[in-house]
Amino acid sequence: MTGPPLADRLGPLLAAAGGPVAAVAAVRGAERAVLFRGPVGEDSRFETGSLTKTFTALLLAELAARGEVRYGDRADRYLPFRLPGPPLTLLHLATHTSGLPRLPPGLLSRAVRSGWLSNPYAGFSEDDLLASLRRTRLRHRPGTRVLYSNFGGALLGHVLARAAGGTGGDFPALLADRITAPLGLSHTDCDADAPQVTGYWHGRPRPALRMPGLVAAGAVRSSVRDLLHLVGALLDPGSVPDRPLRTALAEVQRPRLSVPRTGARLCLIWNLRPRPAGALLHHSGGTRGFTAFTGFLPVSGTGLVALTNTAPTPLAPFVQAAYGALRELDAGPPEGCGPLGCET
Repeated sequence: MTGPPLADRLGPLLAAAGGPVAAVAAVRGAERAVLFRGPVGEDSRFETGSLTKTFTALLLAELAARGEVRYGDRADRYLPFRLPGPPLTLLHLATHTSGLPRLPPGLLSRAVRSGWLSNPYAGFSEDDLLASLRRTRLRHRPGTRVLYSNFGGALLGHVLARAAGGTGGDFPALLADRITAPLGLSHTDCDADAPQVTGYWHGRPRPALRMPGLVAAGAVRSSVRDLLHLVGALLDPGSVPDRPLRTALAEVQRPRLSVPRTGARLCLIWNLRPRPAGALLHHSGGTRGFTAFTGFLPVSGTGLVALTNTAPTPLAPFVQAAYGALRELDAGPPEGCGPLGCET
């Protein structure tokens, strides 16, 4: 592939970052480039918001590759109570077709009372997640509609931790054992107490996000180096020695359903946009102080990571710019973000 060097292509994206600190990186074949703004390095930790769900999906695929779970397993097989109604499966949770609402019932009212302007999810625990699940009425029959759900992502991580023999609160340890350590992602975890970049919301610094009941939906922190390394593994799963993880890296990229009226598809959490030259997979995330984007094109070996320390703004211009930059790296025309918009 010809064209300007990657660093030249990434310059406008770095300028589009809304925060005082940003890190953008790309890989295209043998080329690699990383650019920074502000006092930040390759190992600086950013909150990634809903990018967390792509790690949760990878963990699901890893457990499935080991035979510890099946995609068609009922979620309540691993819960202390039975869910009424039609079966709600792990695959439903990983494709946003569970019928669960975007957030657990009761979370917002509790957040308003306990810390909406500081750390809104800090008072919502794993026990609260299960209590909310008991009283939740599904918005639709599982498998019949796509409805983006942080609730579903959090529940998936809780269920996977139980399926592996632990409790719902063991998700961070399981993620480290099965995913981040084998891949060498030494600055990727769910630890709100470890050093990280300071995030900003409406120009004001934010405390580190705490979300004990929604860990698997949005609590992962990562660095530009780690995320670019993850993209490299997704582009070349065969390079990973661990067999179950190698299988999982390929499995998360397999389309599971088509989104009506869009032409787009959903994999395990990842959004997929079919293109004549090969599929483009992407996901984004945001918290009260950060915006993140990761995308890759397996056929051309191209990938991009974009991180900044400010909360998403309406229409997510930084995410849109990152998506456009990835398209330009692959020399394709611009198009929309994907089946679920630019979810954060």
